Amino acid sequence: MSQAHQHLSPTAVYPFDARGVAKRFRHAAIFGALDSLRPGETMRFVNDHDPLPLLEQLRARYGENVDIAYLQREAGAIVIDFVVR
Repeated sequence: MSQAHQHLSPTAVYPFDARGVAKRFRHAAIFGALDSLRPGETMRFVNDHDPLPLLEQLRARYGENVDIAYLQREAGAIVIDFVVR
């Protein structure tokens, strides 16, 4: 029996480590993860490089419905919170 995504709290933070996802699937996986979140929930995104093209795609797709906040922005260590409104 598979476990569905459980929304434990309206302010929950769900980790997403992009380093473990094959590059050709990465953006689709990120969009799928964001689409599953409810308002107030956060996806904490971790990557080894600054995903500037992805951020532009997110802004185009979600507009004001997703806030983007860097928590860490160093070479080889990027952490960004995507907060759904």
